[in-house]
Amino acid sequence: MLTQSEVLVLFEYKNGKLLCRTKTSHKSNKVKVGEEVGHVTWNEYLRTKIHYKEYFVHKIIFLMHHGYIPQIVDHIDGNRGNNKIINLREASSSQNCENRAKRCDSTSGYIGVTLCKKSMKWQAKIGHKGKRTHLGLFSSPELAGNAYMEAKASIHKFNPEYKK
Repeated sequence: MLTQSEVLVLFEYKNGKLLCRTKTSHKSNKVKVGEEVGHVTWNEYLRTKIHYKEYFVHKIIFLMHHGYIPQIVDHIDGNRGNNKIINLREASSSQNCENRAKRCDSTSGYIGVTLCKKSMKWQAKIGHKGKRTHLGLFSSPELAGNAYMEAKASIHKFNPEYKK
């Protein structure tokens, strides 16, 4: 199990970045002391190896500042590359889902908005605490998207500045 004192010896935190403090932290000739560590994975998270085991960089940064690694460390703004400590929080699974991104296969272009084929109108739905709430049917995806964002602001205490 990785400890806070161990990562403080191996790494330095600077403005959301994890910098290599010692040559032994990576056992690789590619990362030099003072350089940023980590590689971007297929799902856009930064990962790095410590003693031949892979770790998420955001979890190491959380450990450095709080002394433990929770099961879920959430990026508050939804940006997986923003590892500033003010952007990281311990979260439940449902909290982590509250700031998810628009799906890549979205036909509406909005989170929580789909076309209802029966009525040929755009429907908005939002989830909270394991339940889905139907927000209504709308004539355009923009109106349905606005309804979703209003509900999100109310239910999830969402900060509109972080909109993707």
